[in-house]
Order: sequence, then C-alpha cells, then structure tokens
Amino acid sequence: MLPIELPGIFAVNLVDQFLAIRGYQIVSSHMGYLLEGAVLTLKITVISVFIGMILGLIAGLCKLSSIKILNGIATAYIDFFRGTPLYVQILLIYFGILPLLFNAGEFTAAIIACSLNSGAYIAEIVRAGIQAVDRGQMEAARSLGMTKNQAMKLVILPQAYKIVIPPLINEFIAVLKDTSLVAVISAEELTLRGKLLYSTTFEAAWVWGTVAMIYFVMTKLLSILGDWVERRMATE
Repeated sequence: MLPIELPGIFAVNLVDQFLAIRGYQIVSSHMGYLLEGAVLTLKITVISVFIGMILGLIAGLCKLSSIKILNGIATAYIDFFRGTPLYVQILLIYFGILPLLFNAGEFTAAIIACSLNSGAYIAEIVRAGIQAVDRGQMEAARSLGMTKNQAMKLVILPQAYKIVIPPLINEFIAVLKDTSLVAVISAEELTLRGKLLYSTTFEAAWVWGTVAMIYFVMTKLLSILGDWVERRMATE
C-alpha cells in the first residue's frame, strides 16, 4: 500500500507548501480588498460608457450636420479627445479644469474624464454606423412624407444601432482597461488598490499577477457578451 499512498502524500505536501507561500497568503487574505477595487472599476466603466454613448450620439450627429457651427464644435471635441492621451486628459480635468468650476472628488473626476474620452470615440462609431446605412433608406423614408429628423430617428438610427453594437462592446472593454489610469488621481479602483497592496508587501509577481487576472476575467466576460450580442444581431 505504501507505493500507492506516496503520490497522495506528495500532492498534499505540494498543496501545503503552496498555501504556505507568503505571496499567496497576502493575495488570498486581501482578495476582498482587490475585488472592491474591481467593483469600483466596473462602476466607473459602466457610468462612463453610458454618458459617453449620449455624448457620442450627439457629437456623431453634429459631425454629420450641415450646420457648420455644430459640425465644427463636434469635430474639435472629437479631434481633441482622440488626439491627446487619456492620462493627460485626466490630469488636466482633475487638476486644471474642475477646480475652477466646483470641488470634484476623485470618483467624479474619473467619470468625467473617461466619459468625455469615450464619447469622442463613440461619436466616430456612431458616424460610421450611420454612414454605413444605405442612402436609399433616407430617400425612401423622405418619399413616404417623413421629415429628415423623423427618417433619422425611425429608419436610419435603428439600422445603425445593429451595426455599431460590436464596436461599442469593444469600446466598453477599452474603457474598462483605461480606467487603470485614474489611479493617478487616487481613485481607489483596482489598479490603485493593487499599487497600495504592493507598496506594503513588495510581492510584485503575486499582487500584479492577481490584478492582471482580475482584469482579464472582466474583459473576457465582456468579450463573451459581445460575441453573444453579435450572434443575436446576425440572426435577427
């Protein structure tokens, strides 16, 4: 019986040795702390993308507008936020602009910065989606007596909606990863909590490896959701 029992004893010893590793003990005992940061990361992401969708829809429609003032404002907004780093935008908004307007906390500043940045990218997604709809759809709607605004609302946008869903999911994933940059203004999302935990434990591989895996799980779940939505759209 001894030879048969040896592999089991050896496996138990390996598990015990693994559980005794200092890095594992630190990560396991602080997992709740990191997951709270992950929840805050998701909150910033969801709110930012929601606001960004509103801003993006408005900016995308304005960029397609024949009114030069609206077109110019939308173009300037999109070009600025797509042409400068999000890191710089966060610093500019938190330390430069918001103090002139009101006393904003880190969470509010993070949402404002991420929303404005996301809105610029979503605006281009919306514009591309609208332009992808066949021009004949607008002409057919106008021939039925619809105004241009009615045709856009009832005919063009519903078709564009199906086109832009996959890139919107990709934008959601991009914003989720980009929220790590708000750690620079001390917003206690996942990255900052990982940094604080590392600064007291110095277990770089375990702490940052765990943070990376949490990000990976969140983005993977969003990717699966995006694939499911894309398949549903393809069958409708």
